[in-house]
Amino acid sequence: MNTFTLTGKDLLEIGYKPGKALGTALSIMETAYPDLSKEEQLTKLATILASPADYQQDELWAPVAEALVPPKQEELISLLPEAKEYVIYGAEGIEVGAINQMDTAMRLPVSVGGALMPDAHQGYGLPIGGVLATKGAVIPYAVGVDIGCRMSMSLYAIDSGILTTQSDQLKRILLDNTRFGTATFKNPKDHAIMERPEFAAIPIVRSLKDRAYSQLGSSGGGNHFVEFGVVELHNAENEFGLPAGQYLSALSHSGSRGLGANIAGHYTKLAMQNCRLPQEARHLAWLDLKTAEGQEYWLAMNLAGDYASACHHQIHERLAIALGEQPLAVVENHHNFAWKEKDAPGNEVIVHRKGATPAGQGVLGIIPGSMATPGFIVRGKGEANSLNSASHGAGRVMSRTKAKQTLSLPQVQQFLQEAGVEVIGSGLDEAPMVYKDIRQVMNSQQDLVDVVGTFTPKIVRMCGDEKYMKY
Repeated sequence: MNTFTLTGKDLLEIGYKPGKALGTALSIMETAYPDLSKEEQLTKLATILASPADYQQDELWAPVAEALVPPKQEELISLLPEAKEYVIYGAEGIEVGAINQMDTAMRLPVSVGGALMPDAHQGYGLPIGGVLATKGAVIPYAVGVDIGCRMSMSLYAIDSGILTTQSDQLKRILLDNTRFGTATFKNPKDHAIMERPEFAAIPIVRSLKDRAYSQLGSSGGGNHFVEFGVVELHNAENEFGLPAGQYLSALSHSGSRGLGANIAGHYTKLAMQNCRLPQEARHLAWLDLKTAEGQEYWLAMNLAGDYASACHHQIHERLAIALGEQPLAVVENHHNFAWKEKDAPGNEVIVHRKGATPAGQGVLGIIPGSMATPGFIVRGKGEANSLNSASHGAGRVMSRTKAKQTLSLPQVQQFLQEAGVEVIGSGLDEAPMVYKDIRQVMNSQQDLVDVVGTFTPKIVRMCGDEKYMKY
């Protein structure tokens, strides 16, 4: 019988490290081999230490071997050594961080094309204002968190002078018929979107159905808005068949609310687990569209986009009823989305537009400025270099934090007063001066869109703290 007691110090001396393997080895040796000499015990343990992989299937020593074998490191997917070429519009007004992010996106092995719009600024993964074409893959963070965020505009046969003569009534219409942020309608309107089969078929979507119903017809926080203003159509040769001139208009900007945000979070996590990229590109993890997860995300993304559209339709339905007038024309477009399109040779690609407006040949869209600067109804020119895209707005030049630190309420109120704009809600982080000059942005994309008309905001409602409310 062995009269020598094996100790942890003995194992340390032959190369074991403090931890699970050492403790487990001592326990097994004491229980299973009490009659071996100390020398024989150490020889056996040294053999296992030298080649633990040989013992991973051993009934007795597998626990020690597993503790000794280092965990297998998943191999990272390599980026291309250099970014593929892409076009930057309005480069002089775009921060370096956004360009660096786009460079990283163009080094993905699945990337086949890209473009950076003149309103671009840094975000997560793909920069806001970034357009990225991929082959057979969809990138949740290149779509964005607010899936299907969009613009919607209604034009009315109502004299735009009502904005001055009946401004109080119009403000009351906005207050009664719009909700922002956490506020929702007590009795949401029903909509066919809630009967979509995806709400039953996809687990993550099924869990969000009740919340999605409660938020129907409402708008998010941040830069989302509903506003009345004046549209001026520049000539009679327009898609609406309307005479040139001025029209009362309602414009809304919002997305897919909690439904889109939770879909984005869920599938981004899945993508990052299954598609391991270097640190600088980790938010650009993709889902292969041939996989179940990729197909599921595609269905969920499209549902979120259609849900966002349904919310806008209800917003404009409520406004039309309150105004007592049906719109003469409606324009709607979305961003924060991925489309299946054809590249120049005719191959199918997935085009992600994160904060970029579709601008295919003849496609109408709306590019807003800020709450106190013009927006534009545009017609796409189908420019291949931009992947048939244009900016989705003016783009920020000041972060929300910096805006709150540097701007004052009296300063913003004076700016709005001089612009002839009344604002309900909003905060300093959405002040007009946090945005780029929309005219410079439009000048940088003359090759991408033609201007059909301009929109001048007059009464704006946004989500914001009561202390910033003007009305």
